[in-house]
Amino acid sequence: MADIGKPPSWDELAEWWRETFTRGADVEYEQQILPLAAELLTGRHLVLDLGTGEGQLARHLVRAAEGRRVVGIDPSARQLANARLASGGPVYARATGEALPFRDSCFDAVACCLVIEHATDADALIAEAARVLAAGGAFLLLVNHPVVQGPGSGLIDDKLLEERYWRIGPYLNESSSEEEVDPGVRIRFAHRPLSRYVNPACEAGLVLTRLEEPAPPFDFLTDSLDLELESAMPRLCAMRFERLADRQE
Repeated sequence: MADIGKPPSWDELAEWWRETFTRGADVEYEQQILPLAAELLTGRHLVLDLGTGEGQLARHLVRAAEGRRVVGIDPSARQLANARLASGGPVYARATGEALPFRDSCFDAVACCLVIEHATDADALIAEAARVLAAGGAFLLLVNHPVVQGPGSGLIDDKLLEERYWRIGPYLNESSSEEEVDPGVRIRFAHRPLSRYVNPACEAGLVLTRLEEPAPPFDFLTDSLDLELESAMPRLCAMRFERLADRQE
């Protein structure tokens, strides 16, 4: 068990993750995240999935395109064990996104889906993703939307004023906090403004070519207090960067 006051490791969370987010258990993943990632990586045939976990995205990307090869990496041995049990086509290796065990320019796409918020060094992860991309390659970075889903942000039901509105927290302040995402399950998240993702990617020689802020799936909002308001507030932000030419030394 984890020490008191310390969030559990991803090895300790492996079974919880598999039961909670895979095989159709999570509406947002099934209806939005997986199809969106596949769409934004159309035409990419050798894909690296950073922080693959138990391989849900990696398997989906294999199924989405005939002949596509996917490599998933993750630092958690138990997550990778679950990924290998699920099979489905990808190959897996134990590694961190901040220090990839691959040569330069060897993938035509890198996906990082809801992972960078947990990374110890976001700048290093982005630099490594750019390093292993070939000319014309795409880096897909999908994060919890830092503007409207950051710390202190969310739906406010003001009984005194008899109104509901969406409050935005201290967006520009970088921070790290633990959130209880399920009873007894705490995960550490890092909040960064969008510039902390876009600028390092550009400095690494990538160009932002697509940005998506999808409305939440309707089925995700079944318990909403204000469906009209919440359906207009994105939970996710997907950014696709591309290396448009060979890097200049």
